[in-house]
Amino acid sequence: MAVEETTRRVTKRRVRTRANLLDAAFEVFAAKGFGRVSIEEVCDAAGYSRGAFYSNFDSLDELFFALYQQRAELIAEQVSGALALDGPDLDVPAAVDRVTDVLVLDRDWLLVKTDFLVHAAREPAVAQTLLEHRARLRGAIAERLARARGHTALPAVLGDIDGAAHAVVAAYDGVTTQLLLDKDVEHARAWLKQLLTALLTDGSDTTHSATTE
Repeated sequence: MAVEETTRRVTKRRVRTRANLLDAAFEVFAAKGFGRVSIEEVCDAAGYSRGAFYSNFDSLDELFFALYQQRAELIAEQVSGALALDGPDLDVPAAVDRVTDVLVLDRDWLLVKTDFLVHAAREPAVAQTLLEHRARLRGAIAERLARARGHTALPAVLGDIDGAAHAVVAAYDGVTTQLLLDKDVEHARAWLKQLLTALLTDGSDTTHSATTE
């Protein structure tokens, strides 16, 4: 029993150490950018030694990869949850409100994600992880639109449900690029709401209006 209890304590401590390293790395990567951060800086931010780092990760690349996967899975789960709250009828403005609250507000995540995108563009294996994450987001959106089929009409120009899901993700990409440059979160959120509402309806809903450059 003593050995089992010690093992449990070690396991819990290691899980906590790994989580703290990931949280610290997120802050450091967001502030300085991947490629400009050393292992020592991550360790200092987390309050651990290099030994603690290497007991959890083989390299900074591995940590970055784990960090991206962790945050990407959380975002995908949040989007799925936000889209699951309506009944068969899809209340587009309400659903758009919930999704944009999840997707837009964390600018630090967008900085880290952009670094990961650039990294993935040069590393095919890493690119596959990014593609899988984007597919999960599109899948969550497509699943919700499929449940609304027969209750809520989509604009014919989008083609099918998969086309609509691709359009939503593309709109998000464009708006968040602007957000990274002008740092205007409220403007980005309002513009994305207007754009997604126009994409998923006939565009006549004027509840959410905004202007963009």
